[in-house]
Amino acid sequence: MAKGRSSASRRRPPHTRRKHHGALTGTLKVVRPGAGEVITAEGTFPLASGGLREGMNGDTVGVTVSAGRDGHKLARVQTVIERATSSFLGIYQPLDPLGVVTPLDERIRRDFFVLPDDLSAERLGVAGNDVVVARILEYPKRGEAGVVTLEERVGAPEEIDVAIESVIARHSLPVAFPARAQEEASCVVADTQGALAEPGTRDLRDQLLVTVDPATARDFDDAVFARKTPKGYELTVAIADVTRYVGWGSSMDVEARKRTCSVYLADRVLPMLPEELSCDVCSLRPGEDRCAMAVVMELDRQGALLDAQPAKAVICSAARFSYDQVDAFLDQGASPQDLAGVVRPDSQEQVAQSLVTLDELAAKRRALRHQRGSIDFASSESKVELDETGTPIGVTVRTATRATSLIEEAMLCANEAVAAILSAARVPAAFRVHEPPSPDDLAKVVPILAEFDLVDSLQAQAVAAGNPFAIEGVLERAAGTPYELLVSTLLLRAQKKAIYLPRNDGHYALGATAYCHFTSPIRRYPDVVVHRALKAWMSHQTQSREMRQQDKLLPQLCRDCSEGERTAAAAEYESQRIKMAELYSERIGAIETGIVSGCERYGLFVRLSATGAEGLLPVRALGDQWFTYDEKHLQLVGEDDGRLWRLGQPVAVQVSGVDVERGRIDFALAPQPKENHR
Repeated sequence: MAKGRSSASRRRPPHTRRKHHGALTGTLKVVRPGAGEVITAEGTFPLASGGLREGMNGDTVGVTVSAGRDGHKLARVQTVIERATSSFLGIYQPLDPLGVVTPLDERIRRDFFVLPDDLSAERLGVAGNDVVVARILEYPKRGEAGVVTLEERVGAPEEIDVAIESVIARHSLPVAFPARAQEEASCVVADTQGALAEPGTRDLRDQLLVTVDPATARDFDDAVFARKTPKGYELTVAIADVTRYVGWGSSMDVEARKRTCSVYLADRVLPMLPEELSCDVCSLRPGEDRCAMAVVMELDRQGALLDAQPAKAVICSAARFSYDQVDAFLDQGASPQDLAGVVRPDSQEQVAQSLVTLDELAAKRRALRHQRGSIDFASSESKVELDETGTPIGVTVRTATRATSLIEEAMLCANEAVAAILSAARVPAAFRVHEPPSPDDLAKVVPILAEFDLVDSLQAQAVAAGNPFAIEGVLERAAGTPYELLVSTLLLRAQKKAIYLPRNDGHYALGATAYCHFTSPIRRYPDVVVHRALKAWMSHQTQSREMRQQDKLLPQLCRDCSEGERTAAAAEYESQRIKMAELYSERIGAIETGIVSGCERYGLFVRLSATGAEGLLPVRALGDQWFTYDEKHLQLVGEDDGRLWRLGQPVAVQVSGVDVERGRIDFALAPQPKENHR
């Protein structure tokens, strides 16, 4: 067990008073039941104990701020100015004569009543334990439950995945599209002939562009082609022309603005655009003519960009590859015959040469980025494989490969080229901005890097100062070691979050003077904004009514998209944890190896080597002795025998329990083999 701190007396000396700082207005963010913070113009303040009152997540609230016992300012909700939640997912129970709905979002701590004269349960055929959509008629008050009416029966627990539905509810993720947006989508048809008739549209259907995506992908928004030239290389990146079909202010556009991005949960996709567009009209499917925004780039023999020419285009993808297919092709000798069955026989030679050239160019682009101070963080993505019923059957662990790299480098090149054009022309757009990290945040990582012998004193100073070459050097020295991913994760967490801004402030981690997102308009709204800005620049229409309206909303759009990206990432992560816990619910008692990936006063987090699953090894499972927590070095030290538990340490654990709804896996130390005494 770990030593706790002695708690201070709860009684405040009679001569002291809390200093109040007057009423402020802000947005309430509830992180767990009864706990959260209020974001105001004067700063962000944690909620005091009991300070939530009738507030709910996302509400605009009036608060008072006062100093707590430790001097930190704490907020207390006084009034709810505007409600953010009008409906929620919950579990219905009949409780004669009332009905009761318990929210799936655990941050909403109160039950809601369905009144006796409300017949919505009978009308919808809702039974006990069914998951429902409930619309709030009266919000809870102190001592009084809220009142709701039922709007939709989602299903019985055995019909749906309640844990994933809880993630959707907790993050207020929209599922169904509004009727008007759906109607607009159903009327859209691919307008390639109309596009070809317009001045300036390039016919690139004879260019052997291909798409390369995960095997499970359904929407294809980028296609690539490369060839060698006397000067070096020509790289073409063609991106789905979403804005041809999604006009500014249309119902589809307004809904896409609200969603900001597609959300890829473990068992489903919540798309930003209706499937008629995302999986059909806009998707660059092989053998089908599609409208695109293309950037044709000229690069020298070292891979440096010489020129970029954007254009509206019509393309016809020559093939749809998975990453695994391209990796196999490159690793097995890159023979054109290996493309049989995917590419037409008369195109195999050219497509093979294009893939080889893309691979060669990617290596040169990566080297150039490193020369200018770009940082490549190692990553490993674990995705739970599901059967047709949504039941976990295994885990796929994906790391960077030649195939993922050649696509990544092509996309980075196109994004930089477009950002440079818009920045030089001073066209307002959603730029992707990454600020340098805080020295304080980096300094916290340095002692751990020293524990791994990855930095000397001079290198430690350079890392703490945010020198990108020093950080990249650490990552290179960690490459190939058991703690490579851990070191990368620690340094990545010390970075600031990249955000969208209506101005170009550069991108620290990429070492780029200008950067934006241009290559995924099917699934990211900032890319849609960039496409509109680029088209306006190309047609000399930057002062059009549409562009003036977009420019006016641009600061808010950027804030919304930055927040939406964080929300989507959190929901995706939680859904994977839930399915991973469900997978390990069938492996209770299994023994696996891993490394210590995190250390807290209450225990160790262990990342399993085989699947990337992470679980908690509680301090009580480490033995009977007391453990002291070394916060600086993120270590637990045994007081009796000095036994040390630290980050990166290999450990064998036994799966001792899971909590599927919370996506939690618990470990115990693996039993030691008994000695055989003869």
